[in-house]
Amino acid sequence: QVQLVESGGGLVQPGGSLRLSCAASGSVFSFGWYRQAPGEERELVASISISDATNYADSVKGRFTISRDNAKNTVYLQMNLLKPDDTAVYYCSASVILSSNNGRRYYWGQGTQVTVSS
Repeated sequence: QVQLVESGGGLVQPGGSLRLSCAASGSVFSFGWYRQAPGEERELVASISISDATNYADSVKGRFTISRDNAKNTVYLQMNLLKPDDTAVYYCSASVILSSNNGRRYYWGQGTQVTVSS
């Protein structure tokens, strides 16, 4: 019932910047960005709660910033000082609160490719 549309991926040189966007079709409780490099498992990059509390993977701390615009139901990932190791498919996720048991249901975007290369 929640659709996520991602945009902003592309090719960037090492040290460059890129901003990813993910628009949800409705209000959500939290957003997260995950990434998956070839041959590796999907990992959490950053997340942000409804109260704007954030957390980051150690590998991106100080370089990436996650933010959200609740009026637009959109989450952003500003990526600076990009490294070749940041190359991956980046996936947007969102959670909603379930009225039945107060749990959470998670939704996923389709992913956007980020390639950091000279």
